Amino acid sequence: MKTSNLFDFLDNINIIDKLERIRLCGVVMAGIREQKKSETRQAIYNAAVYLFSEKGFEATSIEDIAQVAGIGKTTIYGYFSNKDEIFLYYCDSQLDLAFSQFEKDSFEGRPVLEKLVRFFMFKFRFVTENPEFGRQMMREMFFPRHSSEQVKQHDQRYFEILDAIFKNAQEQGNISKEHDRFMLTVHFFSLYLGVVTGWFKGYVTTFDDAENAMRSLFGQALMGVQL
Repeated sequence: MKTSNLFDFLDNINIIDKLERIRLCGVVMAGIREQKKSETRQAIYNAAVYLFSEKGFEATSIEDIAQVAGIGKTTIYGYFSNKDEIFLYYCDSQLDLAFSQFEKDSFEGRPVLEKLVRFFMFKFRFVTENPEFGRQMMREMFFPRHSSEQVKQHDQRYFEILDAIFKNAQEQGNISKEHDRFMLTVHFFSLYLGVVTGWFKGYVTTFDDAENAMRSLFGQALMGVQL
């Protein structure tokens, strides 16, 4: 190889090496930015949950959340458009944990009644353990002030799980296939809401009472849709 060609070859290697270093630097910087965004989102989340618990949802402002999180008010709007979205983010993160556990171990060998009671008790415990969060969650589910994809996705998660329960029951011959699964979902969800209402009004006072009430109501409803 001629000397000039060798130098050209080495120059090309250096250029490639520099480009690779630039690329790797970009990857690292992107990772740092994503980590910073994740930390900021978590700071907003933590501040909001603390304030919702201490002051209540209605009394908490975006300014309050920004101050506790140690960031500017405008920064919050880069992550959430309003405090309702922050609250739904909290609900989703908590319910994801419960639903993941439910989906993991609830289907094997369980009668449809047990699946339904187990699913709705997951929801019931979450809604009632913190009354302030529970009331706000119910308001956001049924009377949202802001219609958004987040709210729709939140609802869709419930319907998908219940649809899977009813589909499995129909395949096993426990529920007649002539019954629409969406209408079944609406019906059983309405029964669940009756128990939640009883809790907040003081008629249902313990988790055992709630579970027994659901078992009775769901059992009667299932008798009407079985083969």
